[in-house]
Amino acid sequence: MNYGLHLSASGVLTSMYRQDIHANNLANATTVGFKRDMAAITQRSADSVEDNHPAIYRHPLMDQLGGGVFAGPQHISFEAGALQKTSNPLDLALESPDTFFAVTRTNPNTGEAELRFTRDGRFTRSAEGFLVTATGGFKVLDENNQAIALDEGQGVLIDPDARVQQGGAEVARLQVTGIINRDALTKAGHNLFKYNGNGDGREAAINGRVRSGFVENSTVDPIKELLGMMQSTSAVQYNSNLIKYHDMLMDRAVNSLGRVG
Repeated sequence: MNYGLHLSASGVLTSMYRQDIHANNLANATTVGFKRDMAAITQRSADSVEDNHPAIYRHPLMDQLGGGVFAGPQHISFEAGALQKTSNPLDLALESPDTFFAVTRTNPNTGEAELRFTRDGRFTRSAEGFLVTATGGFKVLDENNQAIALDEGQGVLIDPDARVQQGGAEVARLQVTGIINRDALTKAGHNLFKYNGNGDGREAAINGRVRSGFVENSTVDPIKELLGMMQSTSAVQYNSNLIKYHDMLMDRAVNSLGRVG
C-alpha cells in the first residue's frame, strides 16, 4: 500500500473521530450536569518499528515518517459547571466537583438493579411515590442504598446537608458520594456514569453538601467546541485532498510511467 495514502487515511479517520466528539459536546451545551468529552490522539510508530522488524527490512526515511495517528483514549472533563437558580425545591446542585448522586437503574435484560452516578440533580416524585431523576426516572438512593419514598400529600424540603424532610421530619438523607478513581467512570446514557474499576467505586465524600433550588450547567463552551469542529473538519478535507493526490500519482505511475520503455 502507498505509504502516503496510509498516513492520510489515518488522518481522515482520527479527524472524523474528533468531529464526533465536538458535535456531541455541542449537542449537550444546555444539558444539565453534562461533562464534556475530550478527544485524544496518539502517534503510531512506523510499521517496521511497531512489528520490531530486523534492521535489514527497515528504511530509515520511512521510519522517520511514522505510522500515522490513532484515535483515543477519550477522556471526560470533570470540571465544575456554573450553578443556575431554578427555585424548584427538588432541583439540587452539588457543591463539590468531586461528588456524585448515587442512583439505581434496572437492567432491561436481567432485571437486576445497577448502581450508577450522576451530577444531574433534577429530581421529581414518581407515580409510585419515589424520588427519581427527571431524566430517565431512575430511583435516587439514600445513605442506606435504599430508594427514597415520599408522602404524596406533603411538600419536600432538602437542606444543604442533603437531608430530605417532609412535615418537619427527616425521612431520608441523599447519598452524596465521592469516587475512588474518576478515570474509571464512563458515560452510560441518560446523563449517568458507570464505574468500571474494582468494587463499586464509592468513597466517603469530603464535602457532601448540596444547594436546593439550583442545577449545575453543562461544562461545554459552545465557541470552543465550534472552533474545534471547524479545525477537525478542515483536517478531514486536507487529508482527503492528499488521498486524492496520492491516487493521481499512482494512476500516473501505472498508466503513464509504466508504458515508458
